[in-house]
Formats: sequence, C-alpha cells, structure tokens
Amino acid sequence: MKKTILFLFLLILLSSCTRNKNKKDLYTYFQESIDSIYNANHDAKGIMVHIESPNNDISWSWASGYSDFTNKKVIEADQPALIASNTKTYVSAAILRLVEMGKIKLNQPIKNILTQKTKALFISDGYDLDSIKVVNLMSHTSGIYDYWDDKYVDFVNANKKHRWTRDEQFQLAVTVGEPIAKAGETFSYADINYLLLTEIIEVITNKPFYKAIRELLRYKELGLNNTWFVTLEKIPNNSKPLVHQYFEKYNWDSYNLDPSWDLYGGGGIASNTCDLARFYYDLFNMKIVKNTSVLNQIFTHIVTQDTVQNHYHLGLSEYEYNGIKGFGHDGYWGTVAVYFPNLKTSIAVFVLEKEKSYLSKKIIKQIIDIIKPMIGYI
Repeated sequence: MKKTILFLFLLILLSSCTRNKNKKDLYTYFQESIDSIYNANHDAKGIMVHIESPNNDISWSWASGYSDFTNKKVIEADQPALIASNTKTYVSAAILRLVEMGKIKLNQPIKNILTQKTKALFISDGYDLDSIKVVNLMSHTSGIYDYWDDKYVDFVNANKKHRWTRDEQFQLAVTVGEPIAKAGETFSYADINYLLLTEIIEVITNKPFYKAIRELLRYKELGLNNTWFVTLEKIPNNSKPLVHQYFEKYNWDSYNLDPSWDLYGGGGIASNTCDLARFYYDLFNMKIVKNTSVLNQIFTHIVTQDTVQNHYHLGLSEYEYNGIKGFGHDGYWGTVAVYFPNLKTSIAVFVLEKEKSYLSKKIIKQIIDIIKPMIGYI
C-alpha cells in the first residue's frame, strides 16, 4: 500500500512538470518505479528496460536484479538477451525492404521463391503453395501446421544440446501434423511461417538470411551495434555477456540450451534493450523502410474466413496500455518491445524469468503514466 501511495505521489509531482523538467529527476521516477516492481518480485530474477523517445530527449536504460541469478552477478543495463519472437518484426521489416526494392510482392505465391527441396517437402504434405502468399506467412494465416508444440518443448527439455537445423524443423512440421486450413481461412500463430520467410530472403538475396537482414535493416547506418543472430554471427566486439534467462517450470537456464531450437527467424536475435527499442523507433519513423506506402503495409490485418478476431498484423501485434495504442511484439523468454505512435516513444522490457513475464505490462503502464503528463498528452 505504501509503495502504491509513493508511486501516486510521484505521478502527481510529475503532472506539474514542464517539458523541460530536469532529466535527472525524471529518470529517478523511472528508476524508482522499476526498482519497486523488482523489489516486490525478486523471483523475476532480473528486469531490464529501455525508453527511446527522441522528441522528448529521452534515451534511457535501467536494470534491476541479476544477470546470473544462480551466481548473483549484478545485472548491467546494456547487457544483451535472447529476444525470441521479437525477431519476427525484424524478418517482416526485411521482407518489406525487399518489397521496397521491387524484389518481391506481398501477394506473391511462395511456390517459386522457396528452394526445390523445401517446395517438394511441403507439396508432398498436401500444401497448395500457389495459394499461400508471402503475406499469409507474415500474418500467420498460411494454414501450415507448426512444429512447435508441447512435444517439441519436451524434446528440447530432454535434449538441451541438440543442434537443430532449419531443414530439420521443416521436416518436423510436415511429420507431426497435416495442413490446418487453406490459406486465409484461419489465424494460427506458427514459427514455421517465419522460418519459411527467412528461406525466401535467402533465395531472393542469394545470401544467408542473417547477413541479408543485417544489410536490409541498415544495422551499421543506424548504430545497432548490439544486435546479432546468436551462434550464426560473431558476437559484436563491444557487446557484454548475454544475460541468463530462466523458465522455472522446466528448470531452464538459457545458457544450458543450444539456441538453435529457436533460431531461424521465429526467434534467434540477441539484442540489448537499447538496440531493441531503437529498432522499433527507427522502423516506425521511416529510417529503415523509407517508402511510406510500403511501410504502412506492416499494419495489414487479414480478416480470416472463420472471422475469429486476432490482433496480429505482419510480424507485429497490436497492444493497448492505459488507453494508448501501441505496436510491437513479445518473445518466449519474457521480452517485449512496443512503439506508441501518439507518444513517439518505444519501450523495451526484458523480464528474465519467463513465468514472471506478465510484469512487463505493469512496467510499461507505469512508464506511460510518467511520460504522458510530461508531454502534455491527454
């Protein structure tokens, strides 16, 4: 109760602040908010946050807790983590860059932009690759059965050091299930869609997908120096050690699993909160895909024939925090990044214990409550 009263008192103080409020005081409010949540939830292991709001002269990172909870190593705010399914937004943006360059169309059938091996595999399982379009993969409306299910996670748990290949995961998808539906009939979130997209990127660019994505998304130009596909690219020279990420249900420590189980486009990128938040900010502020009409296609929402509602676009989910709409993605390991157009602000949060990932919603809500009065948002 006392913590709630303290937080409300800080908000009242902030509501009287002007745009030119001393940044040290502002960051103190952010810091105290995050620390209070961690202090009430030490089983979250560690919490990491970055706020990117250039219009308000804010680019700020903070972390509470431990990067290695077992050995009680204090966390550093700029350490990277596995961002898991946040990777899907990067893959989607890379596809849109190819659209911008005239090398692909979203309504293009995938049949002739896959390798012969992959094409034959999925046709043999009854898929009509002429009817499945690129946009169906991006929106999870392809009807393709996913390899990722409880049995897959159980296998990973029993074989933590197994080195997966993308082809092996393709094979698993056609082995464990039949087509769910025809393209466009239903929404079914599936990593297999994004593995197919990374193969398409390779076919079109004639480069390994991780190199193509790095170039297409302008990492060097934008200074995204702590972002890479883990184990597929060298760790950047200036990057600090990856934090440990945990899943208490399975007694998992991310250091003990070969990351190939979630590597080839459904997940796979390692980043710190600063790079992640800046990526989302730069994406929606035309620094990556510079053609407005092309970028706006990321907001495409496919109404499926079964009319079941979902809040997914193209590698992007729609969120609402305290009445403010945002767009972003979350990831398996407790990561989330959201851009809020009305606030011109992106926020990235890592909660290092997966089972406490719900805390990210509370953190983002409190940050928004602090930012809104500062910028005069009603």
